Amino acid sequence: MGSHTDFTDPGDASHRNGDALPVPTPTTAAGREGLEAILAGPGRAVLAFDFDGTLAPIVADPEQARPHPDAVPALAALAPKVASVAVVTGRPAGVAVAHGGFAGVAGLEHLVVLGHYGAERWEAVTGTVTAPAPPPGIAAVRAELPGVLDAVGAWRGTWVEEKGGRAVAVHTRRAADPQAAFEALRAPLAELAARHGLIVEPGRMVLELRPPGMDKGVALSEYVREVDAGAVLYAGDDLGDLPAFAAVEGLRAQGVPGLLVCSGSEEVAELAKRADLVVDGPAGVVRLLRAMAMRLG
Repeated sequence: MGSHTDFTDPGDASHRNGDALPVPTPTTAAGREGLEAILAGPGRAVLAFDFDGTLAPIVADPEQARPHPDAVPALAALAPKVASVAVVTGRPAGVAVAHGGFAGVAGLEHLVVLGHYGAERWEAVTGTVTAPAPPPGIAAVRAELPGVLDAVGAWRGTWVEEKGGRAVAVHTRRAADPQAAFEALRAPLAELAARHGLIVEPGRMVLELRPPGMDKGVALSEYVREVDAGAVLYAGDDLGDLPAFAAVEGLRAQGVPGLLVCSGSEEVAELAKRADLVVDGPAGVVRLLRAMAMRLG
């Protein structure tokens, strides 16, 4: 089980004076092995991160989500020292790139963004997004969604997020009672999704309707195999990151060391229990990245 780890703030005196930040010690033997493998052989290490809640703080309006102010510089400092850095997100790849400000950043010339759970891919080296045709069920769900929300009485405070024709998400964080709205919508949205060959992915006050067969675990596993990684780190914060955690656990069983990091949140205790290391949200992720970059020199 993971436990919270905090370390010196990036802006404190020791950081300003150039002293090394301590790399936190994972609470599990597998996590310690994963971290040691990354630090010992960074040239074969893949570091992968969720976007919302991990690199960017959670906000009521997902369109306003932006990375922690120090997240992109921390990624850029670490990326040249490892085999690959990837962002794995449920957002459209192009949206994640725009919101993240990842394009044209020195140090991130080889960043890869796997959007829509891997259905889309953006590569900094080309600056383009590649993706298959959108699934037909999404258009049908979008057309019926207003009637479903109206029937449940869930219009007030809910936020419907269009995800580039590949998914639709209903957020309840701005409702008067976010949890009650979330629970009231679970069954109706699951029924709507099933009628059109889709699934519902629950998250932190959000229910996403998307095609089956693709998740962050599939995306991460395929990318790790593509890169032929010798070690992997994955950091996430939400239920949608559990498949990626499972993928890292599977890779460990195959002899590939891995480190599971939870961007701490009391909303998703299940993820924290599975993690080797729990840090204090995006700020904690930034501190971890900076500490690793300093260690690698």
